[in-house]
Parts: sequence; structure tokens; C-alpha cells
Amino acid sequence: MGALVWHLLWSSGLVILGVYNMVSATVQYLRSQRDKASSAYTAKPYHPLPSNWGLKKHLPLYLTMTGLLISSAHQLYLSTLPDPLIRGGTPVHRLTSLHSSALLFLFFLLSLSLTLNPLPLPVPFPPNFFFGSASALFFLQSSASLQTSASLQTSASLQAACLSISSRISSLSSLLSFILACNPTLFIIDLALAASLSLQGLWTLQTALSLYVDAFIPLGCHRLLDVTTGVDGSTTCDLQDSAFRAAAILDLAFLFHVMLLILILALIYALLATSSSSSSSSSSSYHPLSTTIPSASSAHAHDHDHVQMKTLAGTQA
Repeated sequence: MGALVWHLLWSSGLVILGVYNMVSATVQYLRSQRDKASSAYTAKPYHPLPSNWGLKKHLPLYLTMTGLLISSAHQLYLSTLPDPLIRGGTPVHRLTSLHSSALLFLFFLLSLSLTLNPLPLPVPFPPNFFFGSASALFFLQSSASLQTSASLQTSASLQAACLSISSRISSLSSLLSFILACNPTLFIIDLALAASLSLQGLWTLQTALSLYVDAFIPLGCHRLLDVTTGVDGSTTCDLQDSAFRAAAILDLAFLFHVMLLILILALIYALLATSSSSSSSSSSSYHPLSTTIPSASSAHAHDHDHVQMKTLAGTQA
């Protein structure tokens, strides 16, 4: 139960972070397109809240750092627990937990460096430092997931299929971060990077459901009765055909999450673009009233013309 709750919390955090970055990147892009005098679009590793929030404008970054630090400490705690599944003579989950804890702590340090970036440092960070570092960390995360997945392949573990897809998502995030480090003016790549974070969160949710909720475990697979907590390899498939069927179901679920994310992304862009166009059209149709006060000479000339018209009307009569 604890593993399921932890996966749900981690999933919701990633989805919210990805959606927040998608909205922020889209707003920045639409603003750069509307204001032609401003500079071209440039991807940001972090989008603070509007300046009218005051000190709270960095709240998303502080929440991200807090979540990463807690997750790192949680993985470090898991590494101290006894391993209910011994493969050979090595407790697999202990090593993977230590690896995950170290990666999460590195992500925490990267987030911490974002808070130091606005400060007047003697040696400022290079412009492509954050995206380059994120690319390296995502690559390490992908390698760790792939190695864990390979170690579980022989046991027909459902965890192996889930980790394999998670590794692909991390590889995609690494590639997108590397492209932004080389060229940060690509809005589509920045939007895809934010979407990959939400995709990782959705897949974390799918992993939790497929491993720890009996109603979502594929047919022919089950959790080991002598393992009370969910660890690597604790949800297995009895037959090889069942494992292949479960992998096909997971691939189908992954495609569903991708389609759902594309729909959310299109909806976000359409809503923000419509709001931006309506606000720009209303501001362009506004014409201020003239506040020019006529001078005394122009008022005198207007009265003189009025007197001449009255004289002309009396003469005709």
C-alpha cells in the first residue's frame, strides 16, 4: 500500500510540473509572437510565477526541490530495508534504491543551482548549462532503468516491461534537453520536453496500477504472496505467453497515455492562443478620446463664423 501511495504522489507531481511548464512555455511563445519588437523566443529551464506574486513567484521551484529531496531520502531509506527477493547473492532493490537516491539528489542540486542563477556570481552559469546537465541526468536515469529492466527479464517480471518504457521516456527527455542546450530557440522542442515530464508522470501512475492494484494486473500475472511490499520482481507472470500479453497491454496503455497527452497539449495551446488573440484584438480596437482643448484663437474664429451666418440669414430675409 505504501508503494502505491508513493507512486501516486510522484506521478501527480510530475504531471503538474509538466503541465505548468507547458502552459508557461506557451504563454511565453505567444507573447513573443505578439510583441514583434521583443527578442525571439528562448527556452527557459524554469518559469517563475508573475512578478506580482512577490516572494511567492519562486514557489514552483521550491516545491520541486522539496519533492526531490524527500524522494531522495525515501529511496535512501528503502535501501536499508531487507530484500525479500534475493537474486544470486545481491539484494537488487538495495542497489537500485541507492542509484535512484543519488540521481534524485543530483536533480535536487540542479534545481538548487537555478535559485543561484539570478544572483551576481563571480562566475555565472553558461546559458546551456542547465539543459546540458538535465540531458546528462535524464540519460543516467534512462540507463539505470534499462539495467534494472534487463536484470528482471529472466523472471518474467511485469516490472521489467514497465521500466523498459520508462527508460524510453527518460531517453526522449535527455535528447530533447540536449537539443535545447544546442539551440534554445525551438519552441516545439521546449514544449515536447515539458510534455515528456507529464508523460513520465502518467506512466508512473500506470506502473503503480499495473503492479499494485489487482484489478489492473494483466491476466496471467500476479503478485507474490510471500512479498508484502512491492519491490522489483514481486509482480510476475506465470507463463511466457502471459508475459508477452502483458507487455502488449502495457504498450497499448502507453499509446493511450501519449494520445491523451497530445490532446491535453492541443487543448492548452488552443485555449491560450484564443485568449491571447482576443485580448490583443480588444486592445487594438480601443481608441482613446481626444483630450486636446481648443485654443482661444480657434474658439474666437468659431464665434466669428457663427455671427457671419446670422447676419447673412437676416439679409436674405
